[in-house]
Amino acid sequence: MNTNIRFSTVRRRRAFTLPEIIIVLAIFSMLSIALVSSQLFGLRLHKVTQTKLSATADGRKALNRVREDIREGKIVLVGNGGASAFRPVTNGAPQIGNALQIHPTTNLNVFTRYYLDFDEGNLMSVTSDDPEPQVIARYITNQFVFQAEDFQGNVLTNDENNRVVRMILEFYQWEYPVADIGPGGMYDYYRLQTRVTRRLIE
Repeated sequence: MNTNIRFSTVRRRRAFTLPEIIIVLAIFSMLSIALVSSQLFGLRLHKVTQTKLSATADGRKALNRVREDIREGKIVLVGNGGASAFRPVTNGAPQIGNALQIHPTTNLNVFTRYYLDFDEGNLMSVTSDDPEPQVIARYITNQFVFQAEDFQGNVLTNDENNRVVRMILEFYQWEYPVADIGPGGMYDYYRLQTRVTRRLIE
């Protein structure tokens, strides 16, 4: 009597039934799909966040660097130019341009120049000591980065009273770099700006 009960119990525990296996496989498949989906979503979110943080960090770094140079500058000129040449805005015209030249002393042969490279869309920098251009910020879309203003924010038309320099960086980046470019593509817009004045105003 006891032997039959033991054999019966062993037979029941020997294996899973087909419906049980199907249910387990279905649950496992759903968990696997959920895990893979969450992983892909996390990777995509990381890519988007990385793009935003990269643009913002580059922009803030550029603002800080230019701001410190302006504060220490003796002569600050707004104009247009590139790595090899600079032309200040003439008196009578709005002091707005793609370049800014900063002289730490009254010696005009010593300078730091910041300018927007239109071809690459990068804010670049050269100095009188090192003419090799350096990238300060990338993916900039606005053409005029610098302008001289008075304390009320009005654009000046002369370089004799450049009390405040406004620097504007606009970024227009593709939000999902891993996707195909085309209709329906998503882009992000950033705008960073600062207003700086020299520490020593004569």
